[in-house]
Amino acid sequence: MRKVVSLLSLLFAVNTVNAQELLCTVDINTNQMQSQQTSNPQVTAELKSAITNFMNNTRWTNDIFAQEERIRCNLIFNVLESKNQNSFNGNVQFQVIRPIYGTDYETVVFQYVDRNFNINFAPEERQMVFNEQGYTSNLTSTLALYAMVALASDYDSFSELGGDEFVQRAYNIVNLAAPTAGPWVQGADRRSKYWIVENLQNQQLLPYRKGFYTYHRIIMDDFANNTPSKRGQVLAYLKELQDIQILNQKAVLIDFFMDAKARELVNIFSEAPESERKEAFNILSKMAPEKTELFRGLI
Repeated sequence: MRKVVSLLSLLFAVNTVNAQELLCTVDINTNQMQSQQTSNPQVTAELKSAITNFMNNTRWTNDIFAQEERIRCNLIFNVLESKNQNSFNGNVQFQVIRPIYGTDYETVVFQYVDRNFNINFAPEERQMVFNEQGYTSNLTSTLALYAMVALASDYDSFSELGGDEFVQRAYNIVNLAAPTAGPWVQGADRRSKYWIVENLQNQQLLPYRKGFYTYHRIIMDDFANNTPSKRGQVLAYLKELQDIQILNQKAVLIDFFMDAKARELVNIFSEAPESERKEAFNILSKMAPEKTELFRGLI
């Protein structure tokens, strides 16, 4: 399992090439740009290459990762506006994926749509210089934040609060970028970068993060061995998340969890007894009313 380094792997580490932590697939979509605007394909290709290299070739931790242990993520940048060839405004869909132990199944652990991905990619900015002790650019700070959230989510799924280090580093990134305002500071947009980090640090949301470990490591990694009992544990966690959501209207992590897990949760309860399916439907449809039609498959 990831995060567990065997003595054998340590003995041979000096003779092997250790992989970086992330394996991020990057795509840049310009099909939604305003009709009167065009993008320079060469600059777009350079931007895609720069983002890919930054995410995948930066050494984010001191841990040893084998190639097959790298944390998979997908980053799709939908360019909506480009006032010049070095300026890009749009949104990013960012997704982090984790394998389920002993199966071929993969689960989405984090799913986020960043509506404020507004960047400059001038020639002097294309080396993607990044320093965690200082702010360099909106692009590198945003990508580093994504990396920290990916690491925090993955580590939290393998050990209780295992992602604490990355939560703190994400906070530092947001704090250093705060003077630029926008999505880096507290505001009305509860899905902004600020609120992601606020939620990860919020003591009221610790049950979410602790249960995140239980959901993935205790339940999903062992789901096939005792399915009825595991379904009951999932239901208990959903009730806990519902309580958090009621008490904290800024609990955006709950929204992200539902975005990532909605279809998975339907599959989990699809073969449950009728009473359990109805109970799951009632909880899920209240937590994510916009997904009610999807949840109707349970009743």
